[in-house]
Amino acid sequence: MSQQRTPTVAVVGGGLAGLAAGCALAGSGFRVGLFEKRPYLGGRASSYEHPGTGEVVDNCQHILLGCCTNLIDFYKRIGVEDQIRWYDALTFVEPGGRQSVIKPSFVPAPFHASLSFLSVDFLNLRDKLAIGRTLLALIPRAPAETGETFLSWLERHGQTSRAIERFWYPILVSSLNEHLDRMSVPYAAQVIRESFLKSAAAGRFGVPMVPLTELYNRAGDYIESHHGEINLRSGVESFELLPKGVKLRIGDRDASFDFAVIAVPFDALAKILPAGTAEEEKRKLERFDFSPITGIHLWFDRKITDLEHVVLLDRTIQWLFQKSEFQERRQSGEAGCYLELVVSASRSLVEKSRQEIIDLAIAELGEFFPEVRNAKLTKATVIKEIKASFSPAPRVDEIRPGYTTDWPNIFLAGDWTATGWPATMEGAVRSGFGAAECVARAMGRKNTKFLAPDLPPAGFMKLFK
Repeated sequence: MSQQRTPTVAVVGGGLAGLAAGCALAGSGFRVGLFEKRPYLGGRASSYEHPGTGEVVDNCQHILLGCCTNLIDFYKRIGVEDQIRWYDALTFVEPGGRQSVIKPSFVPAPFHASLSFLSVDFLNLRDKLAIGRTLLALIPRAPAETGETFLSWLERHGQTSRAIERFWYPILVSSLNEHLDRMSVPYAAQVIRESFLKSAAAGRFGVPMVPLTELYNRAGDYIESHHGEINLRSGVESFELLPKGVKLRIGDRDASFDFAVIAVPFDALAKILPAGTAEEEKRKLERFDFSPITGIHLWFDRKITDLEHVVLLDRTIQWLFQKSEFQERRQSGEAGCYLELVVSASRSLVEKSRQEIIDLAIAELGEFFPEVRNAKLTKATVIKEIKASFSPAPRVDEIRPGYTTDWPNIFLAGDWTATGWPATMEGAVRSGFGAAECVARAMGRKNTKFLAPDLPPAGFMKLFK
């Protein structure tokens, strides 16, 4: 390879992992060609104009936390950090409408939310004491992987049924998109330590104020502004290693590059692996499982609550986001409100019809906000993301691959790779930056760093780095 020629990199996949890898490499002097089979960027974090409603909808509501340092760095790199609205308080609503708020105070971490936690009404004193004991046990370190599920671990640690259903369940199922009885103990503990214990800044959460594709189109613009190329509707059917590079098959044409970052889901990777791939590697991919998310989009002729986002307890619906408070209405002057309701790990809804899910949602919503009964539903749609994320099951790390492969010029990215994080936007961006670092090092740039440092602990958590 001539040292005078700009090195070329193919990025296969236009989700967050591929976009992060593409932006990092393009910004450091590589010529990037990104290939995405869909007509838009963002992958599972995308939006589109829904044909039945004429509204632009996200395929699922995505939020980020203050501890998502690489995702925040990515947003700064592409210039969209001002499109995120940040919150410190989390509101829980019970059927009947009673509200409780957990928020940080002047008390140092990991006790910064303790004052509000002690005052919430949706848990009794026995529940709070049980939760408090378990949080104290998680402060020094996350438990090791033993194959136990987090539900079993909670029961062994004396959690009440109400503490499990009203605290651990809503926080962790929405974070990890899996039920407690199918969830890895280390990943559940990581979420709690990062978002509830590490610092008040780590637990802040942000909501995009624009449709997701608007965010990630800016990543495509960034790549193109650095002499890269975005190829939509360009699915890669196969790849193979050349003596000095990589060849991709895209439709009826071939394209050659010095390196390739394959940033597609694990099931898509299995379909394009070269002949002769070790059977052991294929079997690892087959051991991954998916977990679904369902988004229920409702438009009413009036506001049913002033709250912008809430955790809903004891029902199928887990979160409410009042999207009309985050995003401008499509038609200026249009009254009413636009809500997105989220059900994570929504296996119970997969076989239900659109109308059954809408009826269920409206009935449950009325239990929390009585104004729903007086409001007129003007539009509605349901989006089931069946393959929303990989399931963070016990021992899943045994099958998560690293960024490097047996082929020296081919690297992997995706939230399902060995990022040290569960299936989140942060995990996807970490994988993209990590794969990009591997490409740079393969070019001899040994000191290249794209990954951002973790958010440092605060208060007493500094004692448990």
